[in-house]
Amino acid sequence: MNEEQRKVMASGQGFIAALDQSGGSTPKALKLYGIEQDAYDNDEQMFDLIHQMRERLMSSPSFSGDKVLATILFEQTMDRSINGEDTAAFLWKQKHIVPFVKVDQGLADAENGVQLMKPMTKLDSLLDRAVDKGIFGTKMRSFVKEPNDHGINAIVDQQFEYGHKIAERGLMPILEPEVSIDCPDKPKADAMLVAALSTKLDELGGDTQVMLKLTLPDEDDLYAPLIEHSRVLRVVALSGGYSLAQSCEILARNHGLIASFSRALTEGLTADQTDAEFDEKLKSNIDEIYAASLT
Repeated sequence: MNEEQRKVMASGQGFIAALDQSGGSTPKALKLYGIEQDAYDNDEQMFDLIHQMRERLMSSPSFSGDKVLATILFEQTMDRSINGEDTAAFLWKQKHIVPFVKVDQGLADAENGVQLMKPMTKLDSLLDRAVDKGIFGTKMRSFVKEPNDHGINAIVDQQFEYGHKIAERGLMPILEPEVSIDCPDKPKADAMLVAALSTKLDELGGDTQVMLKLTLPDEDDLYAPLIEHSRVLRVVALSGGYSLAQSCEILARNHGLIASFSRALTEGLTADQTDAEFDEKLKSNIDEIYAASLT
């Protein structure tokens, strides 16, 4: 594991940019960017367009390690290049931004109020490529729809099982058990998740650490015990459908929690903007998220 990158993730000031939309969420991301579905005929063209958007964003002057600590990449983005250089190498060498990659293969059908991750049938080969390309860590997402104790424990067990395999490869796992912002009795689900995560963290052996990516909580500083846990390198928050303004307002009330936003980060960025307009809006978003991550 790159120790300089580890120091950045452990104590750097800033936030994580989540640019890891996969096949299912890409059409929506492109639509928000101003590209309708009739602009492409197949997945290959769709992924080419989303990569052009990501390349524009990552090569933009305001997108730098001064405020963006890390970026979570989609697998295809990791395998492509930015300005003629491997994406991960570009991020670290040119921007001093730590590269992560999304490794899950989507969500299974809902059961016991949650959606577990589908079996990761290509994890070993993906981790091999990630190590070869200089990726620091990984991210994988589950989804909580209801405050169901059995379901939440199953999600946490699965996250830690895969997280252990990833850590054994020398990569830093980000565990992302997202709680839906539309969850009935979300505060209860949040609290149940914190309890389940705390139990598993206490059981970790050796010097193993993980990162956690969690939905912005309804109760301020709910994640303080996780942030302070010796087995946690960093706790980051996802915007989960909240607007940029809403996300930053909630984030700023939670001490030690930093952002890992996707939709909120790219809010207001469109394909028809000039490069100057694009960078100005991106800088405004980055500044707002950065400020909220400093509390």
